[in-house]
Amino acid sequence: MAFNINVYTESTPNPASMKFLVNKLLLNGSVDFPTKESAESSPFAKELFKFNFVAGVFFASNFVTISKTEDAEWPDIEPILKEFVKGAVESELQVREIVQEGTPEFEGTDAEIKIQQILHDYVRPAVEQDGGAIHFKSFDSGVVTVELRGSCSGCPSSTYTLKAGIENLLKRMVPEVTEVVSEAM
Repeated sequence: MAFNINVYTESTPNPASMKFLVNKLLLNGSVDFPTKESAESSPFAKELFKFNFVAGVFFASNFVTISKTEDAEWPDIEPILKEFVKGAVESELQVREIVQEGTPEFEGTDAEIKIQQILHDYVRPAVEQDGGAIHFKSFDSGVVTVELRGSCSGCPSSTYTLKAGIENLLKRMVPEVTEVVSEAM
């Protein structure tokens, strides 16, 4: 008996991105394909980029966040993408070539490890809820640099989330932190 795949959509804080959720785990972790060229390792993303209105593709756990081109309208393309995602998941189109991933290995100073752990445990799940991802880049002289991906990349409310949410949390939990900044993708 075949497992019935359901796809439903959620808007994200970024009006150019929509989250397509499925009732199946797509991958552990997350992977971002901000351009057609970056999607070479992903059969699933490569197929999505064949639609001329797809501008970016981001996968995490049980969803794919798709960013559209400016000239496309969600009411026109959402049903097409929903049907495509359903078919791709049913036919087990790979998100990426199989690479085994375990729990993340955090590296660096004690403060850097603590920052990465907090981002992984507290911030990542919330950011994934909005169809995005956050990645630790560096910690230097009190400044934490992160990279925002998926729907968070270029989202109007991401600066507020970064300053009001993430920066306050890290300052409270890691006294060495003075500021959190985002590096553009």
